[in-house]
Amino acid sequence: MLIHPQFDPIALQVGPLAVRWYGLMYLAGFVAFLWLGRRRAAAQPWHGMVAQDIDDLLFYGVLGVVLGGRLGQVLFYEPGYYLSQPLEILAVWKGGMAFHGGMLGVFVAMALWARKAGKTFFQVTDFIAPLVPLGLLAGRIGNFINGELWGRVADATLPWAMVFPQVDQLPRHPSPLYQAAGEGLLLFVVLWLFSARQRGPGQISGMFMIGYGVLRFVAEYFREPDHGIFGLSYVVSMGQWLSLPMIVFGLWLLMRKPARQN
Repeated sequence: MLIHPQFDPIALQVGPLAVRWYGLMYLAGFVAFLWLGRRRAAAQPWHGMVAQDIDDLLFYGVLGVVLGGRLGQVLFYEPGYYLSQPLEILAVWKGGMAFHGGMLGVFVAMALWARKAGKTFFQVTDFIAPLVPLGLLAGRIGNFINGELWGRVADATLPWAMVFPQVDQLPRHPSPLYQAAGEGLLLFVVLWLFSARQRGPGQISGMFMIGYGVLRFVAEYFREPDHGIFGLSYVVSMGQWLSLPMIVFGLWLLMRKPARQN
């Protein structure tokens, strides 16, 4: 069996200043967003985006991800802990960011930017949807480096079964790597190809929500479930409960008929 390398979470330290791998992974995701966004804006002018828009979208998106992701972790997964340790809410460098909360935070941020820029909500979300998965990939690599979000117990004969010494000595699925491959790489390829031609309003956003929701739902069967507000469940986890509305809403967006233009 493989053994988790137990990486030092600090990538670089100069005096009191510590740069953590988790933060570097977020930075990699933001860089990918800028690079892909500029390519997409140049190749697909029908979105009506320019280089300055990509910078603004990243700024608003970062605020949405950090604030929404942290609040999602607090409200959906660990309300008791954070109520007893309220200062820990600010310690985002330690990890603990819920994707579904971050997504809601980004929705709010994109709605605010769309109103400011004179664009529609789906014009913005359809543009950014294919730019997100590589950031998710980087984030899951950060989870793996931190040795968190370990998987459920696996068959010891599984070639890539991994022991996480900080948990126990049992073979487990390296679930952060599964999610990096699924919600990150695979979802990126699907969305990039799907968005290669012009789609109806909301359809690219809908494909993102379906793709992420389904891949996350499946990945949860290999990941040790979190203690959510519904309690600990190995049947339907908190992550799966939160993914179901995504799938339903995504299907509606993908299948609805566009409004008639008068």
